[in-house]
Amino acid sequence: MVSFFKTVISTLKVFILFTGCTILFYYGIMWVTEEYQSYHRYDAPEGTALKVSNAVDHKDSSLFDRLKLFYLNGE
Repeated sequence: MVSFFKTVISTLKVFILFTGCTILFYYGIMWVTEEYQSYHRYDAPEGTALKVSNAVDHKDSSLFDRLKLFYLNGE
């Protein structure tokens, strides 16, 4: 009978520890989500930023040129 109560108490300890860690993990993930929710990745750059790529005129390019561009850039 005493062994049964020790087993129940040990099980409750593990359950409370698991529940506490799960809640802590959940609120940690929610905090990280809220932290990066307002982070605007696609804003226009400020300062002395340079444009890295040029717009390619695809009207005059042939199918072979487009295929070669696809294989080179993966786009």
